[in-house]
Amino acid sequence: MFQNLIPQGAPNSAAASNRGVLSAAANGLDGFIVQHGGDLDRVFGRSGIDPEQLLHPTLSLPLPNYCKVLEEAARQTGCDNFGLRYGQQFQPQALGLLGYIGLCSATLEDALVNFSQAFPFHQHSTLIELVDQGECYRFDYQVRHGAINERRQDAELTMGMALNLVRHVLGPDWAPRQVAFEHGRPQDWQEHRDAFHADVLFGQGCNSLLVPKADIIGKAMPGSDPILLMLIKDAIRQLGDTGGEPLLLERARQSILATLHLGEPVLDEIAHHLGLSEWALQRKLRDLGLSFTQLVDQIRQDSAIAHLKQGHMSVTQLASLLGYSETSAFSRAFKRWFGVSPKQWRGAVASI
Repeated sequence: MFQNLIPQGAPNSAAASNRGVLSAAANGLDGFIVQHGGDLDRVFGRSGIDPEQLLHPTLSLPLPNYCKVLEEAARQTGCDNFGLRYGQQFQPQALGLLGYIGLCSATLEDALVNFSQAFPFHQHSTLIELVDQGECYRFDYQVRHGAINERRQDAELTMGMALNLVRHVLGPDWAPRQVAFEHGRPQDWQEHRDAFHADVLFGQGCNSLLVPKADIIGKAMPGSDPILLMLIKDAIRQLGDTGGEPLLLERARQSILATLHLGEPVLDEIAHHLGLSEWALQRKLRDLGLSFTQLVDQIRQDSAIAHLKQGHMSVTQLASLLGYSETSAFSRAFKRWFGVSPKQWRGAVASI
């Protein structure tokens, strides 16, 4: 079974330098587009994706192109809820390595933890986090790429993938306590409620799935396989190991993004999360021409622009999300970066 996860025809160099999203995330996309009446050549052509790439699940697709192909498919097919429907039928095993790391875990709780930890190797420039909220785990997901403005279809697809991992064990009628999306409420929003069997909120700060711990703790995965799990974890690590310093930078970004909402990022805490000493992380960043402060600044700038473009979050909410204790501190930093306040920037973009 393991041999089938990495096709023999996939070039090793491409698999080992993922800088976007592994094409396993588009498994069956071509057939699903045709099924909904779309023109494949037009959808892929406008999105800048070579359909040949989809044949190898460990090849990398640029994340902006991947998000664009989903948005273009929704427009071409006239199916506004394309990502939602694609996600509903997207079973974990179709995700290749990322799916099997969940399926081979010992328990459903372990599956969600392993899935979240492995996700940065599957898809870059993305926040993915399993947050302990006492009675529940909150599964957070958000694309954090400054060049991607339209990402609704991707968000609904990914929430569907996570949902199906849980339903693989608990059955098709299992429902999360709540579902949240960062985009505004679509016209056919009732379909979302029916798909998740739960209350669905729109216009939130992050895409998330609220999973009661009582539903998943101690629930054995039917395909649990510790030997295969070890091999898959090793294969996933190999996808990034040869990336060297660029991979470290991406991992540092992910770690900072995951904790930014808690306040000012602390160098020694981020270094510890990466398995490095404070000095080692500083040296590696210096080799890349960056200081820790500059990296945090870059991440805040990219995230601020992405959220302001969406327009779903107030400046005060955004300041908190970016780790600022006061809105005024965020406004001063933003003016230092771009020469205008966040409100002025948003107003200027809205008038274009």
